[in-house]
Amino acid sequence: MTSAARHAPTRSAATAGRRFGLTFNGRLMAPGVVILGALSFFPLAALIAMSFSRVRLLGGVRLEWAGLDNWERAFSDPELWRSWGLTILWFTTTLGVEMVLGVAVAVALSRLVRARGVVLALVLLPMFAAPAIVGLLGRYLVDPTFGLYAWMLQGAGLDGDILGDPVTAFVAVALMDVWEWTPLVALITLAGLSGVNPSVLEAAALDGADQWTTFWHVVLPSIQGILLVALLIRSMDAVRYFDVITVTTNGGPADATKIIPLRLYEAAFRFFDLGYAAVIGLMMLVLTIAIARLFVRILSGKGARP
Repeated sequence: MTSAARHAPTRSAATAGRRFGLTFNGRLMAPGVVILGALSFFPLAALIAMSFSRVRLLGGVRLEWAGLDNWERAFSDPELWRSWGLTILWFTTTLGVEMVLGVAVAVALSRLVRARGVVLALVLLPMFAAPAIVGLLGRYLVDPTFGLYAWMLQGAGLDGDILGDPVTAFVAVALMDVWEWTPLVALITLAGLSGVNPSVLEAAALDGADQWTTFWHVVLPSIQGILLVALLIRSMDAVRYFDVITVTTNGGPADATKIIPLRLYEAAFRFFDLGYAAVIGLMMLVLTIAIARLFVRILSGKGARP
């Protein structure tokens, strides 16, 4: 057998792989991707079927065709749209504060010379706490009877139950989320700051730029991609936030903190209205995909720039 004959099957396989657009790494990953796609497809198909049905649980799970009733109910429900408004407010508030504070903490850590490792470890501690523990801790700290923060606010002349007022309850649970996840933004930003070209910073200093000008016109454009990654990660989590609010206020008082994930949980596991809950879940899925595609498109555009 000649050398060309021995290598013919290998070349044929490579040609077939190129024909279907699969590289060697792609062929290795294909089985896992297919399994993952199958595991994702069947729950999604069941969720779509449930959104057009009335789900009966007595005597076994049964789907009764309901057409667009669940969808019409969702789009005409003022309470659901109120929850969407709270979700958007929650989303913009927590992400905005976390990004600003995270960048500020990262810049401060990057300029720290001594004991940076110890300070970084202390800063990252909240990120490793379970969200339920964060909620319990925050609930005890703002308790009007023995809470430390409540006692401090009473000393400043601010009395009352923090979690019993709609405005202060929303602010309190938002600050709990900020306290837990700002360290993640700071860690990602700190990694980006370590990759800024020192020669560019030296050139800016030689040109007479002050620290603020250097940060705004040199450092910030250099880490925009890293900040978008941090924003994407936190956005995916903020859309489905559940734990801290459930432990602290459970959506109250007067539904002031009942964002969409809590509305979904209530419809599915309190009222067992699984068809309506499926519609809410699909709406959340569409929003999540839209946010992800937006950030990926922005990142791809930045990567294509010279």
